[in-house]
Amino acid sequence: MERESSTTYEPKRNCEIRVFESSDEISTDLAEYISQISEISVKERGYFAIALSGGPLVSFLGKLCEAPYNKTLDWSKWYIFWSDERAVAKNHAESNYKLTKEGFIAKVPILHGHVYSINDNATVEDAATDYEFMIRQLVKIRTIGVSERNDCPKFDLILLAMGADGHVASLFPNHPAMELKDDWVTYITDSPQPPPERITFTLPVINSASNIAIVSTGDDKANAVHLAVSDTTEGPDAPTSLPARMVQPTDGKLVWFLDKEAASSLESMNDDASYERHEY
Repeated sequence: MERESSTTYEPKRNCEIRVFESSDEISTDLAEYISQISEISVKERGYFAIALSGGPLVSFLGKLCEAPYNKTLDWSKWYIFWSDERAVAKNHAESNYKLTKEGFIAKVPILHGHVYSINDNATVEDAATDYEFMIRQLVKIRTIGVSERNDCPKFDLILLAMGADGHVASLFPNHPAMELKDDWVTYITDSPQPPPERITFTLPVINSASNIAIVSTGDDKANAVHLAVSDTTEGPDAPTSLPARMVQPTDGKLVWFLDKEAASSLESMNDDASYERHEY
C-alpha cells in the first residue's frame, strides 16, 4: 500500500512496523511471531518468560489456542507474567488476570504453577513490592534471564498494547512513574483511566526485554503511533513524555503490530536500512 505525501517520515529508532488489513490478520501473524520466540527461548534457555498486559490485547492471542500451536508449542516451558495489573480482585471484570485466564490461559496447557499473578489481597504498594521480589527470585535461578547491561530482568517477550494517549502497561504520559530507574515494579494511585490504583513494570524492565511487541489498532491511535515511532517532536500535540516513545530496547528487538487505521499517519517512509515496514 503505497502512500503519497509531501511530508518526510523520520523513524524514531531501529524498529520493525507491520501493518495489517484486519485484526484477524494481526492475530495470525502475532501467533507465529510469539511461537518463534517461544521455540528459540526454550531451545536456548530452557524457559519462555512472557509478560502480558491487559485490555484488548488478550483478544489477539486466540490463534495460539488453535492448531497447530496448541499442539506444537512446549507449553510446559511457558512462564506467564503481567507487565501491569489493576488493583482489583482476580475475579473482577477489570482484572487483567481474569481477562487473560478466560481468553487465553484456560485454553492452553500452561502449568498453573507457571502463572505468576499479582497479589490481589495486598495494598497496591505491597503488591508491587511482592511482585518485584518474586521476579528477583526467578532472575536468581534464571527462569527469567538477566540483562548484562543493567542487571534488570530480561524477559524473552513483553507484549504490550498502546492506548490513544500513548500509554503502555500502566505508564501514562508525564507521570512520575516514567522517571523511575532503580525499581523494577512500581505502583500508581492516580491512573487517568479507571481504576486509579495499578501496578506496572518500569521502563528499565520493559526496555531490557529480548523482544518487545506493541499492538495497536484503530484510527484513534494514529496520532500516538506517529509520535511514538517518529523523531518529529514539534507541534502542540507532541507530549514531552509519551510512554510508547520511551520503549527503546537496550539490547533487544521491537516490533509494532498495527492495523491500517492505526498506521494511517505514517504517510511517508524514509529509505532507511534501520527501519522496516511490512504490509500484509
